[in-house]
Amino acid sequence: MTVKMYTLSTCGHCKAAKQFMGDLAVAHEFTDVDLLAGDARKSVLDEVRKYNPLCSFPTILIGDKVIIGFNEKALREALGL
Repeated sequence: MTVKMYTLSTCGHCKAAKQFMGDLAVAHEFTDVDLLAGDARKSVLDEVRKYNPLCSFPTILIGDKVIIGFNEKALREALGL
């Protein structure tokens, strides 16, 4: 199962989501969108909007599920925990 997170480096909810995944030893990749610049940032923001039109963070993709924000219950369900 692929876990991909779109986050901001300064966001408390994003930090909590990263910590949660780390604590559970869930393999995941994340992109701190605010650390990108120019075309790279635009491209990633366009990608985030496909899953989350409001473009809020964190936006977390687990398999075919999209979870907006840090919701531990929803994350555990999506991960099958």
